Amino acid sequence: MKFDQIKVNLLKNLQLLFPIICLEGRFISRGLTPTPLPSLHLKTSHLLPPLNVTISSAITNNYSISDEDLESRGFNLHRTVADLNLDHLNKVFVAVGFPRRDPQKIRLALENTNSLLWVEYKKTQKPVAFARATGDGVFNAIIWDVVVDPSFQGIGLGKAVMERLMGELLEMGIANIALYSEPRVLGFYRPLGFVADPDGIKGMVYSRKKNSKR
Repeated sequence: MKFDQIKVNLLKNLQLLFPIICLEGRFISRGLTPTPLPSLHLKTSHLLPPLNVTISSAITNNYSISDEDLESRGFNLHRTVADLNLDHLNKVFVAVGFPRRDPQKIRLALENTNSLLWVEYKKTQKPVAFARATGDGVFNAIIWDVVVDPSFQGIGLGKAVMERLMGELLEMGIANIALYSEPRVLGFYRPLGFVADPDGIKGMVYSRKKNSKR
């Protein structure tokens, strides 16, 4: 067997062993924020029996709230940054516990985002829910900045945004999706197909704090 073929086979085996993605974002009582906390992984299906339990394809077809229902309640769905007022989005970030961000950095981050979805309240023409995902567009994706304006929480907007964003990623064939979550809100993600530390796999994040020697 040629060396190049050996490398190809090795890469294929690694992909079969690790069908997991990382989604970042955390859902708190006021919203979802991108703080590195316990990692969650999306259960995905695979050609061979995967390490994770399968997730139903219904998530891409049946939403808890249809587009029509959202519209009848006074909301518009958007999948591009067109008409998105970054100052208004920044206010939602702050309302859920984010530090205030530089609008230019927000714009740059959105320019480097693969998929995004936000909900506009038609009466005020302001964003009230938002989520975005970055990744390689093939194997892996990370969901960031999942937020819901505190005044609009509890009516299903967070779930509506997550369902549609995940549906887009799954339709792209992306199998590895992950996020971070506070332990007290793991229940928000589990119905969407996420599990914490599946099969003992742990997520790690870089920390500038030096480990104290014991």
